[in-house]
Amino acid sequence: MGLRLVSVIRGNRAVWRPLGSLLLLLGVMMRAEPALAQDHSEGFSATVKVDATADSAAAARDLARIDGQRRALAMVIDQLSGVSDSAKLPKLDDKTITDMVESFEVANERMSAVHYLADYTFHFRPPKVRRLVHVADSAPTQANGKPSGAEGADKPGVVEGSGKPIIVLPVYKDAANTVLWEDPNAWREAWAQRSAGSGATRLTVPLGDANDLAVIDAGRAEAGKPDALTAIAQRNGGDEAVVALATARREADQLVGLDVTVKRYRFGHLSDTHNTTLAADPGERADDFLARAAATIAGEIATGAEKNLLSRSDQQASLAASVPIGSIGEWVRVRDRLASVPAIRKVDLLSLNRHEAKIQIKYVGGADQLKSSLAGVDLGLAGTDPEWRLQLSGMAGVH
Repeated sequence: MGLRLVSVIRGNRAVWRPLGSLLLLLGVMMRAEPALAQDHSEGFSATVKVDATADSAAAARDLARIDGQRRALAMVIDQLSGVSDSAKLPKLDDKTITDMVESFEVANERMSAVHYLADYTFHFRPPKVRRLVHVADSAPTQANGKPSGAEGADKPGVVEGSGKPIIVLPVYKDAANTVLWEDPNAWREAWAQRSAGSGATRLTVPLGDANDLAVIDAGRAEAGKPDALTAIAQRNGGDEAVVALATARREADQLVGLDVTVKRYRFGHLSDTHNTTLAADPGERADDFLARAAATIAGEIATGAEKNLLSRSDQQASLAASVPIGSIGEWVRVRDRLASVPAIRKVDLLSLNRHEAKIQIKYVGGADQLKSSLAGVDLGLAGTDPEWRLQLSGMAGVH
């Protein structure tokens, strides 16, 4: 029997040699596998132990993986931000976290009919994690839990309302494609990777999770849909949204410039717009150019936000208005909404009865801008000097 085995091996020497080469190649690949795993940036990977029980082993494995990826992501965020504060992170659903996972590895897997245990190493997509960390870092809080910047809003040189971020929607138009949340969007990635900055105006790019996708897309952002813009701003902690539409200019498939249109909306109403043309430097990489462009546009947005409020601080106007009401409670609602409008500096109550309040509003900016700001808090201002009329939206029939 032993001789027969040797004879067979000799008779198949031509087969054995390629097989030996194949085994050698497989050995090299197996040795290289850890090196491939090391290609993932360690800062975006984490290993967790998972343990779950369900009606079946397959169901237990799914539960374990979902729980594991959430805990692994929390570990990565803590490592990158240097502080464990999950309260600052937006709430993410399981699908959003799964979309952030680039790959995972399983070791020490054990299971029974209803029980599953293993060690999982999750590798997360760096751009998505950076964007998530940026969202968290852009919402600093003080020790008392109040947003930094909220205190001292009335002091000279401090932009009123700077406690809330401006929400930036980087829409990218390249050839026939216009994208916002879709991958790839190199313009959005450039915004997500820029630092939060330390100025009075904070700019935040939403994560783009399932809820953000349900609220707004590239088409609605470009068209300036008021409801969608208001919803995405408020969902991310702000009152204002900026649509930064960048149109790529190419020569021989090389990105050579951007035409950027920036439109700023407050409560869904357009308050400012401007255009900027940027050119890539000779030999500049596309990623570097887009990063530089994002920083330039961010600076313009921040500067414009501060100038809009501060440059007119000494140009105060006033108007008198009658406010039809059905009860004192309605007057309180109107008063509270007036107090939420940054352009309004003071409201004087001239008279009040069960049917009408007469007020004087002191504000900065123009009357049209004041109307737009009031509309954003569901207050309608109609008329002209000296017969202005202010009322809650939907109360046109009240006299």
